[in-house]
Amino acid sequence: MVPSARQQLRGILHLKKHTITDVAKLAGVSIKTVSRVINQEPNVRPATQEKVNKAISQLNYRPSASARSLAGNRSYLLGLLYDNPSASYVMKIQNGVLRTCRARNYDLLIHPCRYDDPGLDDDIREFIKNTRIDGLILTPPLTDSKRLLNSLDESGTPYALISPQSNSAFPWSVGTNDARVCSRMVQYLAGLGHERIAFILGHPDHHALKNRYAGYQQGMKESGLKILKRLCVQGYNSFESGEESARKLLSSANPPTAIFACNDDMAAGAMKAAHEMGLKIPGDVSVAGFDDIPLAGQLWPALTTVKQHMQAMGETAADILIRKFRGQGFDEVNRVIDSELVVRDSTGPVSAR
Repeated sequence: MVPSARQQLRGILHLKKHTITDVAKLAGVSIKTVSRVINQEPNVRPATQEKVNKAISQLNYRPSASARSLAGNRSYLLGLLYDNPSASYVMKIQNGVLRTCRARNYDLLIHPCRYDDPGLDDDIREFIKNTRIDGLILTPPLTDSKRLLNSLDESGTPYALISPQSNSAFPWSVGTNDARVCSRMVQYLAGLGHERIAFILGHPDHHALKNRYAGYQQGMKESGLKILKRLCVQGYNSFESGEESARKLLSSANPPTAIFACNDDMAAGAMKAAHEMGLKIPGDVSVAGFDDIPLAGQLWPALTTVKQHMQAMGETAADILIRKFRGQGFDEVNRVIDSELVVRDSTGPVSAR
């Protein structure tokens, strides 16, 4: 059947790409008011918000970047800085930041960089200049770069930090209870009868990971166990360093009955070393990690670890930053999202042998 002229006209109108001006006319408000509603600005009456949202829905309007910037001198872009793109926690953080950005009508730009690069400051300044981002979210170990933080402070660029070395020392940050939860892990292992509990430390340049070692020490003391220096080995966050550290520990005289690694990658390396040395896990040695990366549940046996809620931390960091832009109150600008133990098959009672 050939469509009538009226039907054809309706089709043409339906295909029309509506503008913010169309929304303003339909809602009977100014263009700036529409922009305020789109960007969830304060001081807009609920009745006005309802009219504008109804018009947006009716016209199936999708705001352009230029329209969104009318409410103020902002780009409605956040930047996420990270150092190690292969780390699974970065993806979880990114997903969390994206979730908040979408809910608040912001876009996200991700920017890889090297925290130990001499040209880091220049790189970030150029990134800010070229993108006109409203603010940055920094992940470890970039959160520990004093020269980068000083540079951002000098330029007046707003930022939020994820897992800085000391959460209470930095405003606008979100962290976790690293020390406390590591102490709990040690006490859990001690409760299984382990006394010689080894610890593989994280990369020495990653200051936030030092809290995990502090938690190990606290857990040993609270369990009434002696801390032996020979059972505390320096790792570098990699699978290979975990394997090398475990071989050193397990081939020593009077080796540990449990190994607690500062992250899951090193714990996985420790498990490989134990397997190749003919040791049973957890019969001969228990192994625990930290982070609960996807690999943790796929190892054999499945890895006991500490689960960080990285997506929630990403969501919160973005929320803190956007609230800061909008001048909205926030009860706590230093948020702590607790981690938790995930007990799997790689840990068990100490062997009678």
